[in-house]
Amino acid sequence: MSDAPSDAPSEVRSGASSDALGEAPTDALVVLCTVPDEPTAERVARGLVEARLAACVNVLAGVRSFYRWKGAVQDDRELQLVIKTRRARFDALASWLAREHPYEVPEVLAIPVVAGATSYLQWLGAQTSAQDVPLDAAAVASNASPRDA
Repeated sequence: MSDAPSDAPSEVRSGASSDALGEAPTDALVVLCTVPDEPTAERVARGLVEARLAACVNVLAGVRSFYRWKGAVQDDRELQLVIKTRRARFDALASWLAREHPYEVPEVLAIPVVAGATSYLQWLGAQTSAQDVPLDAAAVASNASPRDA
């Protein structure tokens, strides 16, 4: 069994491609965003991926957030979205979240990715392009998803 993340392209998880790291700096970003509940998490995650604003969105349950809001300290259970995208898509992603997110001031924090597996970064770029961009001839022939392995 591979140690690759479950959202990695199948070539990465199967060990078929190199573990070489892409050149730093990359244009990849990890964007953090919290949401109040599972239905919102699913709607936001699916919407971002369908709109090609994100290649992948992980939903992490069990987050407890403490913050000050309107003069009082809040203590809320939330879900954390870990959104993988590119710098070129960030403004559109942030605008989409501002429109679709239920919070008055949603968390939208972009963290630059300084390096990553070349195949994963290529996959991320292809998934956040305006149209499908094949990674290689084998990917075109199989039309495999990142979950296929």
